[in-house]
Amino acid sequence: MLRLRVSSPSETTSAVLALLQADPAVSSLAVIRGASIVPSGDLVTADLAREGANEIVEGLRALGVHRTGTIHLDAVDTWISQDGFDAERRTPGSSADAVVWAAVVQRGYDDSELNWTFLTFMSLATVLASIAIVLDSQILVIGAMVLGPEFGAVAALGVSLVRRRWTLLLASSRALVLGFLCAIAVTAVFALVTRWLGWITLAQVTAPRPATGFIYTPDKWSFIVALIAAAAGVLSVTSSRVGGLSGVFISVTTIPAAGNLALGLAFWVPSEIWGSVQQLALNLTGMAVAGWLTLAVQERVWNAISLRRARRIEARRRSDLFDS
Repeated sequence: MLRLRVSSPSETTSAVLALLQADPAVSSLAVIRGASIVPSGDLVTADLAREGANEIVEGLRALGVHRTGTIHLDAVDTWISQDGFDAERRTPGSSADAVVWAAVVQRGYDDSELNWTFLTFMSLATVLASIAIVLDSQILVIGAMVLGPEFGAVAALGVSLVRRRWTLLLASSRALVLGFLCAIAVTAVFALVTRWLGWITLAQVTAPRPATGFIYTPDKWSFIVALIAAAAGVLSVTSSRVGGLSGVFISVTTIPAAGNLALGLAFWVPSEIWGSVQQLALNLTGMAVAGWLTLAVQERVWNAISLRRARRIEARRRSDLFDS
């Protein structure tokens, strides 16, 4: 169940109410006249089944509400309502599987914003990964994977392609490229400083590392794991089940590969550099492809469900006209 809040000019309120009243996914509806100060107008609130959110948001956008006012959607964790239960039964699809595209796109923009927080997390995660590689510690590698924020930007690549948001495509690509370049540069400087201090030696970088050697020795499984992990991650982002994201973070070795690449550059070990570049490229490519395919399938499935829903609404409208 979702809570919808619309602030709009008074002249738009009648159209907004008519749209919401006609939709069977809406279980409760209220309007407070004159409650909105900016924009000057009314405040409309409604409860609606998650499965019907996309059509309602598109209808509100068609009315221009997003230009003259505000459309706000919040997830409702706990609700007790027979009308709400009936609304979910009337609306095709499953609430857990429903993709609210407005929320997915908004999250894509948020996760792809190139800011100091994003760059700091990328750099800290990559530095931690480089320490894990020197110590040959799988625990620290996992910590670096979880700390890295890159998956949100990778998922945003697929969102931008499926929803044709070219600004988002540019933002996510920029965040990934500059984020990894910054993180690798910071880690390389860290490695050079520790080399000068004698804390890390060339022998440690080139020594056999049975626990973390997979980071710079990619194979077919690296690509397959990236595909599976990204598909699961995108499903977690788009559905109401978010438990799969932690599994994604500790499955794909993008951050460790960047950390090993920085070490290879600082100590100039070509084999480490080339292997890390391959691992990083395989992981990013696999995640981007899997994310795009997963979102494309979801969009196609939900388009079919939306058509079924539109037919039901039309049949209901005709029935009401016939009864009257």
